[in-house]
Amino acid sequence: MATDYASAVRTGTMAAARLHLRLDLRRKLEAKGGSVDVFGAILGTDLPLLLRPLDGLLGVYLNQPYPGILVTTERRLSVQRFTAAHELGHYELRHQPSLDGASILRRLAPEAPSATGFQEVEANAFAAEFLLPRWLIAWHCKRHGWTEQTFRRPDVIYQLSLRLGVSYASTCWTLARGNLITEEFARELLQTQPREIKVALLRTYRPSNYRGDVWLLTNSDAGTQIDGSRDDVFVLRLEEHSGSGYVWNLDELNESGFAVVRDERESLDSEGIGDPVLRRVTAASPESHRGRISIDERRPWQPTLSLSTFTADFDLTGPEEEGLSRAERRSLLESEWP
Repeated sequence: MATDYASAVRTGTMAAARLHLRLDLRRKLEAKGGSVDVFGAILGTDLPLLLRPLDGLLGVYLNQPYPGILVTTERRLSVQRFTAAHELGHYELRHQPSLDGASILRRLAPEAPSATGFQEVEANAFAAEFLLPRWLIAWHCKRHGWTEQTFRRPDVIYQLSLRLGVSYASTCWTLARGNLITEEFARELLQTQPREIKVALLRTYRPSNYRGDVWLLTNSDAGTQIDGSRDDVFVLRLEEHSGSGYVWNLDELNESGFAVVRDERESLDSEGIGDPVLRRVTAASPESHRGRISIDERRPWQPTLSLSTFTADFDLTGPEEEGLSRAERRSLLESEWP
């Protein structure tokens, strides 16, 4: 085990990178996008995992008589994911048993060694690198055209955090650690709360609560994987050639299990008659489900001819519930029904 903070961070980071290679995660994610499937990774390492309501704890790592981990069911999916990655780090680094509370969510300040040395620092560094590797951040930024300059906008950081499957705060501190923004600016970004960003994105639409996230989906999200939770809302912002008679068919959105709660068009600041506009559609799912959004831009009188198509796979069944993880349940079902 490491004997100082800096070496503990290096040890955890290198262990996460090795597991990425072992599970071939980079190739899989760069093919489709989305976030690191930490629960699938745990399944892939044959590490037993159970999800339970935990009194005052986020997670538990045990190593006797056999290794195993517990993760709470009483937190948001992003917290469950980080906790699971932290416990996976304990396993990969062959640590002593650990009862982990909310302190594992601290990202910035160096921690003093505990009775078990720097193993919590190692596990935290593992979790951060495993869920937010620099190559995955770069993949999403390239896809969306996000730059260091756009990182000055809290709404961009929030959207990046959704695609990485981690909290807004975690994303701010990770960008600071990677020298993409300064620590001072990370603190400034954290003055803006995610709820403010959600309210601005939803405009006049008011959900029953703001626990869910709000995804701003554009053409850059076409063909990707969207992993979220059952309360999440989609705001689709797509170019539409309505001046030429082409409109997005929202009936297909309804068939995917979404209710359109707001529909509007915005100018693209062009002066030409018949130029494209932006179609901005807010859609909410009335229930937890997974599937595929596939909508076409076409003329109503030519229903078989599409000008363009937006397709994205989604999973809005989070957070993880009591028992086995969703990844393990699906694996068991697939083995029973070849």
